[in-house]
Amino acid sequence: MSYAVKNLAQGSRELIAFRIGDQEFCVNIMSVREIRGWTPATPMPHAPPYVMGIINLRGAVLPIVDLSARLGMQEAEPSARHVIIVAQVKSRIVGLLVEAVSDILTITEENIQPVPEISSDLEKQYARGILAIDKRMICMIELDALFPEKESEAA
Repeated sequence: MSYAVKNLAQGSRELIAFRIGDQEFCVNIMSVREIRGWTPATPMPHAPPYVMGIINLRGAVLPIVDLSARLGMQEAEPSARHVIIVAQVKSRIVGLLVEAVSDILTITEENIQPVPEISSDLEKQYARGILAIDKRMICMIELDALFPEKESEAA
């Protein structure tokens, strides 16, 4: 039996890793619909500060969220190098602005370390664990927790 088949049989899952600043984060690959290049967004009045605006995605209106700002980090200054991860968050599709997609990871539950107790309450809400892989520390994000129902309606 190959390693990949053995891993899948043991309940592994795939995550997509991406960079924001000098930090790496990851989300479940099953929530990702596509990855596309940066497209300037049309600002929306009265949107939350982390919502950059909207774009037209093949005829559908797609809200673009600055994931850096949503995570409480410095707001992004989008460039041609940035990418938008189009993801399913609960019943909505949103675009997540990140600096770059870095990896696709196959992990098992044993790879996931608990979030440190010194983390902020906001971080504990959305962080599902820390992956220590190849000298990298990657924070696993739960998108549904990052965008509560009331706020996703505002977007």
